[in-house]
Amino acid sequence: MSTPMNETVAAVKTGEPLVRIEDVHKFFGTHHVLRGIDMTVREGEVSVIIGPSGSGKSTLLRCVNMLETISAGRIRVRDDLIGFRDVNGRLHHLPAKDIAAQRREIGMVFQRFNLFPHRTALQNIIEAPTQVKRQSKAAARAKAMELLDRVGLAEKADYYPAQLSGGQQQRVAIARALAMEPELMLFDEPTSALDPELVGDVLNVMKDLAQSGMTMIVVTHEIGFAREVGDTLTFMDAGVVVESGDPREVMANPLHARTREFLSRVL
Repeated sequence: MSTPMNETVAAVKTGEPLVRIEDVHKFFGTHHVLRGIDMTVREGEVSVIIGPSGSGKSTLLRCVNMLETISAGRIRVRDDLIGFRDVNGRLHHLPAKDIAAQRREIGMVFQRFNLFPHRTALQNIIEAPTQVKRQSKAAARAKAMELLDRVGLAEKADYYPAQLSGGQQQRVAIARALAMEPELMLFDEPTSALDPELVGDVLNVMKDLAQSGMTMIVVTHEIGFAREVGDTLTFMDAGVVVESGDPREVMANPLHARTREFLSRVL
């Protein structure tokens, strides 16, 4: 007898942590952007991060994906120490090829879509699988068409980014990230650059990913998404985690005055 989808996902979420962020600090010069961040994300979990601009949310995601190098602390995905190797308690930077191999397991979707303007939607999606994973073009194309269908854009396969709306471009960007079959997806305010009427289509794709059991860390201002889809909600301010917990509980009964102040402005 098959197990319902929601029960399967719930079972996965009780497993071991997929992401462990331990006492992470990040400096840009003398600017202390991240001030000892601790966070755990379980496999299959949707972890939503909210907070004001400049609170360090996007920097934290970029550190997880090694687009920024942490100044102190440790980040682990599965059992891999991200960006470093530990030799007798001392961290040493990994070579670029090893960082690239780690990054292949982490998909990231940005505020701006970052699609290649001279390539079609289909070509954008097959670029990394063929160039990085050395998939055949036939296999990559078949997978890309499946992903375009999943995000509702199969009929736009041969369109260039300039021929697509912002929401459609963002859905192509999600499909492109999924084409590498990552075990973790990072979303950095994926709807902030979209016109309001285009936001829903992108959020629906993200909800579908969540329901399928994809582990996700989502930085967003979409409070409704956080309440409906998030398993945990983390409020960051000034480079620290102020409060974290069940999204419904945090929104209904925030423990900290700073959380209450922020939520009063966005709810």
